[in-house]
Amino acid sequence: MTDEFIQPLLAWYDENKRILPWRDKHNAYYTWVSEIMLQQTRVEAVKPYFERFIRELPDIQALAVCPEEKLLKLWEGLGYYSRVRNMQLAAREMVEKYNGRLPDDFSLLISLKGIGSYTAGAIASIAYGVPVPAVDGNVFRVVTRMTEDQEDITRPAFRKKTEVRFIRTFFVVLFESIKQMDNDMFKVLVLCISGDKI
Repeated sequence: MTDEFIQPLLAWYDENKRILPWRDKHNAYYTWVSEIMLQQTRVEAVKPYFERFIRELPDIQALAVCPEEKLLKLWEGLGYYSRVRNMQLAAREMVEKYNGRLPDDFSLLISLKGIGSYTAGAIASIAYGVPVPAVDGNVFRVVTRMTEDQEDITRPAFRKKTEVRFIRTFFVVLFESIKQMDNDMFKVLVLCISGDKI
């Protein structure tokens, strides 16, 4: 089943992918900042915030030492201020433990404040080429459509079963096919199957 989806998906993505300021940079910091900003926020809305944030705080070190007032001002309009506060706590930990760099190990990434499994997977796969999935609700919706599964995707048992049985296998096959995974590939899959806007 995976082979029949991979080539059309890649062809569609090549033709339709958006130009995004954080894409194709293989910069773990850019990936992290964009993934946190994109939580509960549309892509088009994030672009100017991302560009301003990166201009003012170009690396983890700058984020770690930024005064809170400036940090919150840079985040103003994105909401959920705990996200940027957690980013700063994680940045301080990275300065202390990892020489101001995001680790390339999934288990270390997920241990940082404010980084869950989806964000850790996105950073590891996009920035470091580690074949781990970045699995969110969109991915679970696609899987249920592809497998005609009627289960409730919000149930933890479904999520665990689906991750183990299907998503990890599918992701590794897809990852090996393109050798350069971008977490937007899963969003593209959602668009291809559902026709919905993300």
